[in-house]
Amino acid sequence: MTSPRVLISGAGVAGPTLAYWLARHGWRPTLIERASGLRSSGNPVDVRGPALTVAEKMGLVPALQDVATTARSMGFYDRAGHRFARVPTPAGRSAAGTPEIELPRSDLARVLLQAASDAAEVLFDDTITTLQQDAGGVDVTLGRHAPRRFDVVIGADGLHSAVRRLVFGPDGTFVRHMGMYVATTVLPGPVQSPGDVLMHNTPGRLVAVHPGRDHAMLGFFFRHPAAAPGHRDPEAVKRFVAAAYTGVGWQVPELLEQLHAAPDLYFDAVSRVQLPRWSQGRVALLGDAASCLSLFGEGSSLAMAGAYELAQALGDSPHDHALAFERYEAAHRSRVAPKLRNFGLVASLLVPRSRPGLTVRDLALRLLSRGRNSGP
Repeated sequence: MTSPRVLISGAGVAGPTLAYWLARHGWRPTLIERASGLRSSGNPVDVRGPALTVAEKMGLVPALQDVATTARSMGFYDRAGHRFARVPTPAGRSAAGTPEIELPRSDLARVLLQAASDAAEVLFDDTITTLQQDAGGVDVTLGRHAPRRFDVVIGADGLHSAVRRLVFGPDGTFVRHMGMYVATTVLPGPVQSPGDVLMHNTPGRLVAVHPGRDHAMLGFFFRHPAAAPGHRDPEAVKRFVAAAYTGVGWQVPELLEQLHAAPDLYFDAVSRVQLPRWSQGRVALLGDAASCLSLFGEGSSLAMAGAYELAQALGDSPHDHALAFERYEAAHRSRVAPKLRNFGLVASLLVPRSRPGLTVRDLALRLLSRGRNSGP
């Protein structure tokens, strides 16, 4: 019997994880990615919980640990550059004490893609232009390659999913902007503070410098009511970010200069994706395309766990995609729902909206810092 064929749109975190496991269930995966290669920018992310178990089963934990960040604390700085609080973060563990690996998202995507490449066809610099389903499969036309036919198609292509738009409808129906934006890039040169995440807030704005192994990552997280320029116009994005941080002290003027000079920039609205169903016929959504959590790294672990769940379901029911999609969605929605409920709380703690809110948050940080530093 011929092995079933699957087209996976998106070579970030979810897509390669799914390709790896489907290949081991006897499927023939093809990965398609709009970009011409993997990005170097992006937030630090955590591999924890079920995702860490998936990485262990893939034999990737040593490779992930090799590129893990070196941060051991978060330091909070005022406008004049004085550190007023320092909160340790236990190495290899979350604040709750559970095992995890923190690393740049670009490195996680690279390790996962390398693992999948031995069994998956990978097409960079291409995208899906049309999808036509029938009882036996999906006919797909691509921007650069010849048309093909697949048994199922999976959209793992992020917040701005082309698969979701083609099959489920326009972004405005399912994507809700949460009133915040994020811009990140890699800073050149060696890491100046390899053990510390450096953070500075003003109302509605956060700047963070996060150490990696051999370079630092710069992040701007800010609330803004206006519509931003398209994320594919980097010069307009840089001007938009700079305008949002006008008059901010600390190291921000120098960091904005580095942002302007950066060759690779990640920028997007912090958004929430909600759909009544994650599948339609022979097409299903995965990761941020189905349930975006585009703030502070939570989505990558959920993407890996969801990809493993979907691969298991399709592996158990290779000729009944409807049953497989139903099983995957029922299991994975239960993981996603609590994270979505906590979204607002995380945002209010890391990027307080008002001066009173920031004052209360900073007082709590000072008390926490003193308590930890005075302990045994």
